[in-house]
Amino acid sequence: MNPFEKIFNYQVFTRLDESGTITITSHERTWLKTMLAHPAATEAFTEETREKLQKILEPDETIDLSNSIFEKARSLEKQVYHPLLRKLRRMIARNQGIRITYRNKHGQIRREHSGSPYKLEYSMVKREWYLLWYHLQQQTFMATRLQNILSVDEEPLAPDKSEAIRTRIEAFLDTRKEQAVIEVLRAYNKELSRILYAFSCFEKKVEYFDEIDTYRIILSYLEDDREYILSKMRFLGKRIKIIVGHELKERMLESSTKALARYGIDPS
Repeated sequence: MNPFEKIFNYQVFTRLDESGTITITSHERTWLKTMLAHPAATEAFTEETREKLQKILEPDETIDLSNSIFEKARSLEKQVYHPLLRKLRRMIARNQGIRITYRNKHGQIRREHSGSPYKLEYSMVKREWYLLWYHLQQQTFMATRLQNILSVDEEPLAPDKSEAIRTRIEAFLDTRKEQAVIEVLRAYNKELSRILYAFSCFEKKVEYFDEIDTYRIILSYLEDDREYILSKMRFLGKRIKIIVGHELKERMLESSTKALARYGIDPS
């Protein structure tokens, strides 16, 4: 038996999640203390939060990175963190309106438009953050790249109006939602944590059928993320099987047929 199996056990993770408990190792504490010294920490945390973390981590050591880590030449990549994230999260939490100036997809600048922010969403396909919000003048649902937002400030919005807008947005998003049921082949049950990690950024529920010793993952996602879901499924290969999800099955069949044809194999 693997002595570390319990660390990655799904049932243990579920119990901890239900109780609001998070397990943190000494290595993670050391890493966090080291990263708090990085200049980017001043943008990622408020001064109060950063000082609180530094005080909690005071007994821990830091990692000496001066002579141990070197970065080789690499291709340009987008940064996951954006300076507007913290500001927008607070606006959304306060359930207030916004006045926003942004650049649309045609490059035109739209100045001082009123809206109601709904949530922040990270596109795994395009690798960038979006603000989902409701445009009050146009009465339309918007998804704006954070890199296209030139300025954004909070403005008052009546609670009843804010609630009505939120209900309208959620009804719209429900029309774009898809659901799939993915079965983990029994031979790969021990890799459940790895499989769940592949879908970590999506809403999901796990069911375990004791009589057949099988896990099934009920995955919810927006239709825009379907191709990303498929890329993860191809990566997992024979570990999983799609039980429910017509569009996913069709796309998997199509890509498999093309792959076989490339090598002169007729799947029929």
